[in-house]
Amino acid sequence: MSEKAILFDTSRCSACRGCQVACKCWNDLPSPIEKNANPSTGSYQSPADLGADTRLVVTFNEEAGGSKGVMWAFGRRACQHCTDAPCAAMCPAGAIFKHEETGFVTMDDSKCVGCQYCSTACPFDVPRYSAGLRTTISKCTGCIDRIEQGRAPACVSTCQPEGLLFGDRSEMIARAHERVAALKQRGYENAVVYGESEMGGLHVIQVLKYGVAAHGQIENPQVNPAVALTQIMKPITAVGAGVTVVGLAAMFALGVGYKRDKVVYNAETEDTISYESGEVVKHGDGQDEKTIKEHIFENLPGKKGGHNE
Repeated sequence: MSEKAILFDTSRCSACRGCQVACKCWNDLPSPIEKNANPSTGSYQSPADLGADTRLVVTFNEEAGGSKGVMWAFGRRACQHCTDAPCAAMCPAGAIFKHEETGFVTMDDSKCVGCQYCSTACPFDVPRYSAGLRTTISKCTGCIDRIEQGRAPACVSTCQPEGLLFGDRSEMIARAHERVAALKQRGYENAVVYGESEMGGLHVIQVLKYGVAAHGQIENPQVNPAVALTQIMKPITAVGAGVTVVGLAAMFALGVGYKRDKVVYNAETEDTISYESGEVVKHGDGQDEKTIKEHIFENLPGKKGGHNE
């Protein structure tokens, strides 16, 4: 299977939001039914942003402006499926990972430990979390379960005006460039292809009719520096863990056969007395002046003064 991609063509999108509904239906994600659960924001966009139960949002920009008058700049808020996916690099539990055959960044929420590192790493602010008995990750999976069965992602399958297409990544990029060229000929000078090279190449390729900013996308997204630091620290942490294990094993070995005499302290005479023999072990301050290490070594089997029990 070759690398795949979703093509989102904003010039064909009618903002019907059928893709949002399809995503929820396929992934069994509930929508709130309480009164005013999604309060008005003054925009036709609903909901206002992604959430634990909302992995895809069609965005509205009613104030794009420009030489052609009022422009409805629709956008797509969802996982971009980066080739250089910082969320996957940061995840300590393997809950987010790349599907090698398609290039999509998918997830297994059963492995999520709720650390939320992926949210910090994502330059697109995509990963969200459920707030139940256990905090778990929620984001677009790329519908890998559908793709493996030869089907398109749920959002693509429901798009009537073909604002969403799915296929080999190279083909989607070629189609995007053809569309942008046609738009420029019609006077849309800001039309651009987005996703071809950003973050090592995205697996959601977009035709942005009015330019990057108008459709709510990020110019030149960058990996959070914390991701690089984490990758540097991983081998150091691994070495540190190994040294700790070796140290604990050595202390266990040193302690084999160690048996310290039971003693009691007589405050009146200031004598430290052996509980078993009654002999005075020490006179004066009841504090033990020897270190634990010294006691261990003097009581090792075969050592002078040691016990062979």
